[in-house]
Amino acid sequence: MMAYEPLAISAEAMGYQRDWVRALRSQIEAGARFAFVNADTPHEIFHAMDMPVVVNQWWSSVIAAKQLSTHTLDRGAEMGFHDSLAKYSAMGVISALDGDPDRQPWGGLPDPAILCARQSSDDQQRLFQLYADQAGARLSLLHAPAPAENLNNWWERARDDWEALYGTARLNLMQAQIEDLIGQVEEITGRAFDHDGFGAYMERIEEQELIFEEANRLIAGAERVPVRIGEQIPNVMIPQWHRGSDWAVGHAARFRDAVGERIATEQAVVADERVRMMWIGAGLWFDTKFYTAFEEEFGAVFAWSMYLPFAADGYVRRTKGDYLRALAARVVTMNEQLHQAPWANAWLVKQARDYRIDLAVVLVPEADRPSGYCTNFIVEDLTAAGVEVVEIHADMVDARKWDGARAKADVADAIRRVSPAT
Repeated sequence: MMAYEPLAISAEAMGYQRDWVRALRSQIEAGARFAFVNADTPHEIFHAMDMPVVVNQWWSSVIAAKQLSTHTLDRGAEMGFHDSLAKYSAMGVISALDGDPDRQPWGGLPDPAILCARQSSDDQQRLFQLYADQAGARLSLLHAPAPAENLNNWWERARDDWEALYGTARLNLMQAQIEDLIGQVEEITGRAFDHDGFGAYMERIEEQELIFEEANRLIAGAERVPVRIGEQIPNVMIPQWHRGSDWAVGHAARFRDAVGERIATEQAVVADERVRMMWIGAGLWFDTKFYTAFEEEFGAVFAWSMYLPFAADGYVRRTKGDYLRALAARVVTMNEQLHQAPWANAWLVKQARDYRIDLAVVLVPEADRPSGYCTNFIVEDLTAAGVEVVEIHADMVDARKWDGARAKADVADAIRRVSPAT
């Protein structure tokens, strides 16, 4: 089997993010202010006002990838944090509260000027309050009200029919809180919010997400998987953290074109692909080599993770000229659509069919309730759709209880059930 050649642009994306973090420290030292935010908050407001953004969950993934999660979480226990916290959303905050530059990626972060979180789980407001108090920063907490009706086909309606889908009352609340956030950022930066410029920026985001949709369709329709998900993820998520920027839109196009070239020249992750898999959950950030462990022996390839298909389904909102309203529609149920029933399980069945998935591997982070609520529904619905499912009870950033050998054995057994000839 020929060795897999990574895309050249994958290293470019990783390098861009490293350089951005290094430049951030220089900007802070020169007087710039930055925001520390959760993934499901309106980053667009900060970007539109040239305020750098550090995403909590991204920072947690970097801590885990640098093999610092054990130290950070052990320090959290020493500081009095209980072990049932959702690690993905807590670890970045714990690391900042610990404040040890020698045990943080790239020497740690400077103090943010504002923190922002949606209250989509019980612990977020308290964690962010503790960090804000220590940093002397503002705290913006956004509500996460439940919908009046749960509709399974949200991905079909969210682009154009979002007012009816999400409900006027919920959108009114979210838009009002976004407008309040704008006021806070104006006070911090001393700049006025440019509504016309914001509209143009939102159009650029939609352009970027539709490019990712093209890349998604290429991979889903390919005879063999052309790009590992370990490469798909940074090529999507790093531009997503900078969405709407010239670099992000350009990188999305370069990624799509690189995927298309791979398919046109009949390059694949595995020449003899026999089993196509999907990874359900956030990335296994401390052991990304897990995703390649089944290629050579079984011809089994992870084709799908949530990051690429969600770029279009989770972000594209036809604005109808009302850009703040469209942003409210993007944010109001983002986390729930990825992780909670009935939105997540229905969407995953659709994705499994689009990608012709044989086996789904479901990460079950037992302490992360928002990511674990839906597991039984996901397993039941995918099984009913004819997809083999295996659950891995582990955490995306907590390496302390990870049993890689056991997880690989469980997946290998599932692959043999799907393809006995392997």
